[in-house]
Amino acid sequence: MPFLTPDVPPVEPAEFLTRPRQERIRVLATFWSEYGFGTPKMVHTIYIVKLLVLYIGGGVALATLTSDVGGPLDVGQWWDQPVIYQKLVLWTVFLELFGIGGTWGPLAAHFKPMTGGISYWARPDTIRLPPWPGKVPLTSGDNRTPFDVLLYLACLGSLLYAAFAGPATIDGIPFAMVDPVLMLVPAVLLVLCGLRDKTLFLAARGEQYLPILLVSSAVGSILTFTDFIVAAKLIIVIVWVGAAISKMNPHFENVVPPMVSNAPFTPKWVKRAHYRSLPGDLKPSKVAWFMAHVLGTTAELVVPLVLLFSTSWPLTLLAVGAMVLFHLFITQTFPLAVPLEWNILFAYIAVFLFAGHFAGDGYAITDLSEPWLLPVLVVALFFFPVLGNLRPDLVSFLPSMRQYAGNWASATWAFKPGAEAKLNQLKKPAKNQIDQLVDGMGYDPDVAEMTMQMTLSWRSMHSQGRGLFSVLQNYLGDEYETYSLREAEFCCNAIIGWNFGDGHLHDDQLITAIQRRIGFEPGEFVVVWVESQPIHKPTQAYFVMDAALGIVERGTWRVRDCVDAQPWLPDGPVPTEVTWRHPQYHPALGSPEVTA
Repeated sequence: MPFLTPDVPPVEPAEFLTRPRQERIRVLATFWSEYGFGTPKMVHTIYIVKLLVLYIGGGVALATLTSDVGGPLDVGQWWDQPVIYQKLVLWTVFLELFGIGGTWGPLAAHFKPMTGGISYWARPDTIRLPPWPGKVPLTSGDNRTPFDVLLYLACLGSLLYAAFAGPATIDGIPFAMVDPVLMLVPAVLLVLCGLRDKTLFLAARGEQYLPILLVSSAVGSILTFTDFIVAAKLIIVIVWVGAAISKMNPHFENVVPPMVSNAPFTPKWVKRAHYRSLPGDLKPSKVAWFMAHVLGTTAELVVPLVLLFSTSWPLTLLAVGAMVLFHLFITQTFPLAVPLEWNILFAYIAVFLFAGHFAGDGYAITDLSEPWLLPVLVVALFFFPVLGNLRPDLVSFLPSMRQYAGNWASATWAFKPGAEAKLNQLKKPAKNQIDQLVDGMGYDPDVAEMTMQMTLSWRSMHSQGRGLFSVLQNYLGDEYETYSLREAEFCCNAIIGWNFGDGHLHDDQLITAIQRRIGFEPGEFVVVWVESQPIHKPTQAYFVMDAALGIVERGTWRVRDCVDAQPWLPDGPVPTEVTWRHPQYHPALGSPEVTA
């Protein structure tokens, strides 16, 4: 039955694995264009049930039954109440930080077990990744301690306590809200957790929810209720606008077709329409361009600005409806990392803020109580997006507001035969994905391997994948065919419990932490890693790292060369410019091997 069984490529797995690597990428990329990952509809049903029952049902019940605004079905009484908005944010942050929000389950390469998150972060001696270990006191090291576990559990507890707490009456505020102190405590704990391990801050989507917690904690002291609403509007508008600006790049057209192809309920003719000519040409079609830059980028830029400045009630309602449909469209595609809860919350926030607190009723940006508030809020909210677009090496793509723009820091891991199994020596609750499929789910080893190579084909359909595979071919030479290649984002999930497509979570910092624990021999574990493209440069900078030797090569490639190539590189590797190379070690050039 299609509901229970996956769609699979029309090839025999054992024979398929004997083909040249780029031929395999061609076959799987072509398959992806019509079937996506091929996941059984049963898996998507699990996500839908989680979304409807745990997130929406559980969140609405929790928020309404603890806030004196009527029951869950009394929507007319509670939909525009600020305490409901606050509690749904708290509930969302809790689920994300617990590990059962985004990046959960098989669509995020958590096959068995399906939950990362708490099973890693509440366990001492797992790997943690401090953002500034040499600069922030008391954060150095990469080993999770009992203190880290207690700090993490305290943050979870503070979120849940605030969500269950009854509403507070605040002097001068016309509506009951969550006690500002209860909003401040999880904000502070989240920052402390993030300084010890950036993974936790990013998993909680701190770049978006921390500002909400902070402005909520200032209500009644620094901010009036109107200030709070206007600040909340600025927060969500800057998320939208920042994402739109980040998508004004040559990468984004390559993002839309594989995303639509992975949408389980989209007709095949719609999927095919996003490519120029299947199966020979997988470049984006004019339909994909329209979806990316008109219905996507332009709408995500213009409509939020209309919401922020409009004092026309009909125009505002149209814009609210447009943003609700925008987030529902993303939800039904089940994008990798599956940020379903985030999209549903943002659809609700659009209704709550802009329809429930219409600018024409006194909630416009001109209604702030103090003239200094607007520039302070705008500068604070735009700081990391601006810095992240200019210096992506300094800021994760999440605080940079570059969600799903295609301009990602990315990596491919390459293992000599048998070396990948060494990763299972790490202290972590989940085995490597290939072992989860074989040992945990009973896959035939050849089928499991072909499944893992589907992720490589997905990466090849994006611009940076073509650069990564080009560098690997140049670096490994004839050995390119003998190594096992893995998509780093998925491998990262099994090691630190979470990844949202952020290459900064599996850069040289993580590889060094892994090497310290395992001790790979030279050549056993090779990584090609690339940074996001700065907004003002036409190139991306990459490095090659041998886990045993450190970084052995640096260079750049032109983004346009990658965008113009087919996923399987039929014309050979895209051109790269090597800016530095290890003087003694380069397999393709026949340099003598060195010891670590």
